[in-house]
Amino acid sequence: MAQDVDVFLDHPALQGGDTQMGDHIRARLYGKKDAPLIIVLGGISATRFIADEAGQPAGWWPAMVGEGSPIDLRKTQVLGLDFAPQSGGDGPATALSTQAQANRLRAVLDHLGIETAAAIIGASYGGMVALAFAKDTPARVGALCVISATHRPFPLGVAWRGIQRRIVRLAIEAGRPEDGLALARELAMTTYRSAEEFTERFDATPTGGNPTRFDVCDYLMACGAKFSGSMSAERFLALSESIDLHRVEPEDIKTPALLVASRSDQLAPPAEMQLLQSRLGGPSDLVTLDSPYGHDAFLKETKALGSLLSAFINEQCHVC
Repeated sequence: MAQDVDVFLDHPALQGGDTQMGDHIRARLYGKKDAPLIIVLGGISATRFIADEAGQPAGWWPAMVGEGSPIDLRKTQVLGLDFAPQSGGDGPATALSTQAQANRLRAVLDHLGIETAAAIIGASYGGMVALAFAKDTPARVGALCVISATHRPFPLGVAWRGIQRRIVRLAIEAGRPEDGLALARELAMTTYRSAEEFTERFDATPTGGNPTRFDVCDYLMACGAKFSGSMSAERFLALSESIDLHRVEPEDIKTPALLVASRSDQLAPPAEMQLLQSRLGGPSDLVTLDSPYGHDAFLKETKALGSLLSAFINEQCHVC
């Protein structure tokens, strides 16, 4: 069973200088009632819908979350969250810090009457929010699993995302926001994956058209079209900027942590995750997946990651 959780805040107390008049926080709670709670947070395109359910939008991580899955809904509760700004919200979309997103998560826990989560599993932007949550409210989470995320944005990633945002803003000025968002997503996909994977997957074969298209370009165009159908340009701009504004001091984080890197990740390289581990204030382990899928390894390496998450929940969270 799963249920939506709606929390309405008239005047949220947000950190980092963020202001927002009113906030409708949307979350979704899965699994066994009164079981230990695992919070699962994904990238900027992830939603509160994590597992697949009949009659509901497709989950973004069904290989990891479900009955009998590595994050087993027969033994745990799982909480998913929609990041702000949300689609279809009122007023301009402004970038909220990862600390502000963590505060929204804390408001959901307060609403549910849950004092402490057994763990937060955060991937990409969700990993940044998980670090911010543990830094600000350490007593409310037992353990962290941070996948492909660090305490600061990697400079090359900031450069790529800055180009993406300028593309989108130019498209908005031209009255073509969806086209700009699609093109920005095409560029983003080349940063999420690796040159190794693109070489193995594509031949750069012409596929026709005028101007000529190629197989790899067809793939990227399909990714861009799909993304522009699910994300507004304004929301993308806000969340992309939030990534680049992210900063936490690792020494302030005492929560036990499992860090998971991908060998080919261009946005959170293993060296950056090693630096995070070396500076964390609490006990930690770092595992590097030998994956060609880059930053998207958490979506593609289901077998290897599933084993890690099962062990993390069993050994560190003591929930099974």
